[in-house]
Amino acid sequence: MVTICRLLMVGLVVVITGSLTGCSGNGSDQDSLPPLPQSESLRLQSITPSLSSPVFMTAPANDTTRLFIVEQGGLIRIFDLTANSLLATPFLNITGIISSSGERGLLGMAFDPQYAANRQFYVFYTNTSGDIVIARYLRNATNPNLADSAPATPLLTVTHPTFANHNGGMLAFGPDGCLYAGVGDGGSGGDPNNNGQNQISLLGKLLRLNPSTGGPCGNVIPNPFFLGGGAQQIWSLGLRNPWRFSFDRQTSDLYIGDVGQGEREEINVSPAPNAGRGLNYGWRLMEGFLCFDPSNNCNSGGLTLPVLDYPHLGGACSVTGGYVYRGSISPALQGAYFYADYCAGFVRSFRYQNGQPADQKEWPLLSPPGSFVTSFGEDAAGELYVMTQGGGLFKFIPN
Repeated sequence: MVTICRLLMVGLVVVITGSLTGCSGNGSDQDSLPPLPQSESLRLQSITPSLSSPVFMTAPANDTTRLFIVEQGGLIRIFDLTANSLLATPFLNITGIISSSGERGLLGMAFDPQYAANRQFYVFYTNTSGDIVIARYLRNATNPNLADSAPATPLLTVTHPTFANHNGGMLAFGPDGCLYAGVGDGGSGGDPNNNGQNQISLLGKLLRLNPSTGGPCGNVIPNPFFLGGGAQQIWSLGLRNPWRFSFDRQTSDLYIGDVGQGEREEINVSPAPNAGRGLNYGWRLMEGFLCFDPSNNCNSGGLTLPVLDYPHLGGACSVTGGYVYRGSISPALQGAYFYADYCAGFVRSFRYQNGQPADQKEWPLLSPPGSFVTSFGEDAAGELYVMTQGGGLFKFIPN
């Protein structure tokens, strides 16, 4: 089937016709939703300004009283919503086993879906050698505000080159119960080792892991690149630095914010079921909708193109992927995916409809003071938050 995508490229509208993998998809529940409200209808509520380089925030399922905040330097902090205070004692402290300069550090965490019963959670960090480690920890058996002091269980270590950048850092459980991890291409510029297209390397990939072993997850839907002789945990390839990705908690569609090189930032969307399975998102062949290496004739038809990309204009430099809103305090936002730019500080949204980014909007009152948006967060109720490198955590609320 022939589809048409309209791509905004620095003020020019380019119409591409042909069978493009990245233009396919469904609208899920989005087609019948009313237009998004006015951009002035949302504002930020400051939760705390007292964090140190926060890079992620989450909460266990059904826990509506606490927020868990990852600090790049090696701490996981708890904000108690009932007491409206940041707890002095960290939930976890791994400062002694990480390197945290530049883009390295403690970069992500995920709670096991059965966390209330099994006390298991997972962290993503760079160790003192600069290698990427995904490890499992336990909550303390008697104090729910402390992690267990017992040593962690390493699940996976990914050897990283001498470059300190492009580590990725996101962990999330998928609707299939598998643990997904976004890993950068190994750093430097231009992916000099072409890790993004190497089916043996775990760099430049979305990985799908068995949370018990760190190996491949599931036998019913095996990881596609393993079947072709590649590394067994690879679920998707062709990513540069998938700093933040998320699954829509209602539709299970997969959204990836992949950080670009020097021209374009991109958002990839893969509809459920089996979102992302076997896809090649194009790097380093392509950067967004543009050819990168080679500079032309880069796509022979096997690449999955972004749903949206944007240029490095107005100070933009690095996309920060977010979440589809599924909360309750702002019903008119249902189905809107929010993302930001680290340097420009803007917050924007769109709805994924019929394979296209519909209802695109910028939200000036959601742009946090100081810019440098490091991450979004989603609490147990599906409400959204945003944080900055300067130490602020903010919640989206009606204006």
